Amino acid sequence: MDLNDGDEDEFGFSRNYFLAKELGGSSRKSARKLSDINIVDEQELRAVSAGIVTKHENEITSLLKSYKSLYSKWVFELRCGFGLLMYGFGSKKVLLEDFASTALTDSGVVVINGYLQSINIKHAVITIAEVLKDQLKTKRRTPTGNISKVQQPFSSQSMDDLLTFLDGSDIDDNNCFVCLIIHNIDGPGLRDCESQHCLARIASCRHVRMVASIDNVNAPLLWNKKMIHTQFSWCWYHVPTFAPYKVEGIFFPLILASGGTAQSAKTASIVLQSLTPNAQSVFRVLGEHQLAHAEDEGMPVSSLYTICRERFLVSSQMTLNSHLTEFKDHELVKTRRNADGQDCLYIPIAPEVLEKLLQEIG
Repeated sequence: MDLNDGDEDEFGFSRNYFLAKELGGSSRKSARKLSDINIVDEQELRAVSAGIVTKHENEITSLLKSYKSLYSKWVFELRCGFGLLMYGFGSKKVLLEDFASTALTDSGVVVINGYLQSINIKHAVITIAEVLKDQLKTKRRTPTGNISKVQQPFSSQSMDDLLTFLDGSDIDDNNCFVCLIIHNIDGPGLRDCESQHCLARIASCRHVRMVASIDNVNAPLLWNKKMIHTQFSWCWYHVPTFAPYKVEGIFFPLILASGGTAQSAKTASIVLQSLTPNAQSVFRVLGEHQLAHAEDEGMPVSSLYTICRERFLVSSQMTLNSHLTEFKDHELVKTRRNADGQDCLYIPIAPEVLEKLLQEIG
């Protein structure tokens, strides 16, 4: 009897649960949208976030000081030809720069800020070569033939020639090296495959040592086995600092902030790069018309079709409509009516941003 009573209670509970779910699903859905949320301006949000007081400053300072005992070990591993890779929660910018300024005084140091949006790697390699050349001149251990070889300005040499000089098998002093400090080697300016392979080649040079930091949990996916064990030769160190990413965060848009013009251009550029060259050309026609006729409501579809047909960008109205559908789905193009009641296409981007965007898609 007790068992039957328990089954009935359980059945009653289950029936009530599904009945409640059914009634809840039949109710009228809310008409609110995400776009209706009034998001704060980015500049205002940055001003407020800058005023937030950092907590546990004493503990963070004490933690950074505790890593100083590892400096001698790190220098020894660098001299043995290994690279140092720092990971863990918190900004490691202060830690790496303190290590370079206190423990690497006998060698040249070049710093790359990987958290920047764009980085010129060849310029960094030229700087490394110049620093190494100055070191060799100071120590006077470079063969005469090699000195005459590097008299040509580094800025006019190819990347292969620069890496050959950094590899320097004919340089007598094997302990002479330049340390390359890379803040956020997994940053947006270095995240592509070409940049990572180039950095791996630099790290494998005999007279270059690399110290880098990562903050993305998926950063190791950037490298294959050869890059990790042969070229970078990483020694991994878990060095959480719990320090705020104040400097690194300046160059990233805030999630809770409204998208500014720079972010709109970046988003539009990413979308356009994923489209076909003909679709990009159709967008260019519309953008150039909008810049030339800023006072108009937009460009009529018939006019856009005529120009695109003359330039052999589309073969039919159906092809043009497929491109326009793609643009509208990504909110790159919108429609509004002019004074004559005709539907016109326009790009909802500021003129200066649109001009920059057209230059990027070339």
